[in-house]
Amino acid sequence: MLNKTLIGLAAGLLALNVQAAQAQTEIFHAGAVIPDFGKIASVDTDFAIPAGAEFKVSFDVMTGAKTGKINRSLDAAARFLNMHHAAGVPVENIHLAVVIHGGALNDVTKAESYANKVGGENSNAKLIEQMLNKGVKIIVCGQSAVAQSVTREDLIPGVQMALSAMTAHALLQQEGYDLNPF
Repeated sequence: MLNKTLIGLAAGLLALNVQAAQAQTEIFHAGAVIPDFGKIASVDTDFAIPAGAEFKVSFDVMTGAKTGKINRSLDAAARFLNMHHAAGVPVENIHLAVVIHGGALNDVTKAESYANKVGGENSNAKLIEQMLNKGVKIIVCGQSAVAQSVTREDLIPGVQMALSAMTAHALLQQEGYDLNPF
């Protein structure tokens, strides 16, 4: 009898967790700039974004996505663009750069290179292309590329190769970009 009670309790808790997860995902919706990625929630804020605000933000992406999954850090960059635009910041006032190194390198490679190195399809390719089309700079660490035998020809068109991730971040800081702590 105790086992049936415990199994019933476990099933009930699992059902509650599933319902909570579904409710949470329903709160988030597509943004207008990159509608396929970077879902956002509407928020009633009291820390206002001033009129005329301009953002220059860089993201450091080192952890790669699991095969078949979207890289959470790349999706966060899309969310940054979507949510600030939804909050009234013109797209031309949002300047983003994403610096890729380490395990995330394959997430920005063409289909053939990705398939040869990782296997399967690069689920991030569409996200990368949409961000590039919206003016997001995507910069690869050349040191990571050499270490992983990735060439410029392996990269999705528009992805740039830097000497290193450190170099890219230093130059972006000189251009006024702040590093997002995400």
